[in-house]
Amino acid sequence: MKGARPGRIIIVRHGRPQVIPKEAPPMGWRDYREWWAKYEQSSLKDGQRCPEDLLKEVGEDAIILSSARPRAIQTAGHLGRGRPIKHDPMFNEAPLPAPNLGRFPMRPKNWNKLARLLWMLGHSGGEEHVHDAKRRAARAAEQLIRTAEHSHGRDVVLAAHGWFNRMLRPELRKRGWANVHDGGDKYWSYRIYAKK
Repeated sequence: MKGARPGRIIIVRHGRPQVIPKEAPPMGWRDYREWWAKYEQSSLKDGQRCPEDLLKEVGEDAIILSSARPRAIQTAGHLGRGRPIKHDPMFNEAPLPAPNLGRFPMRPKNWNKLARLLWMLGHSGGEEHVHDAKRRAARAAEQLIRTAEHSHGRDVVLAAHGWFNRMLRPELRKRGWANVHDGGDKYWSYRIYAKK
């Protein structure tokens, strides 16, 4: 199938995790740091089903990838329906390092917003810096494109994370891939990219 058009790239946000930011009580920055570590290792909440419209987009011959986090691996499992899945920490979520605000308590959903803003402004707290994460997103986009270009027309499906998926958007666009379906950013949402 030499010269076959590349398959599409479908980027999926993981399903609803067991640990949910809006359900946690207010906490200080140290507790939030522990909470985030627990969230990162969280599995999917029991009893979920992959939305039918997403399953219809994922062909039986699609190449399924995921980040190395349990919630993404399990999401990819739903999409793959028993097929092999390659998981790679290159697709892991961008970090949310908590700033030291003393005893000031907030709910995790508010810590998430503050930590993301400060991270984007350069606060890393010893974790991956925003510039390094952007470089990782560029490498990840290149890997997705290489896979699609050698897929003999099969789609490439990635199960990953809300913020990192956003970071992939401009990198794919710069490399000539158009967003042909925008499903938003909720759990199980997805975007489809095709070569221009």
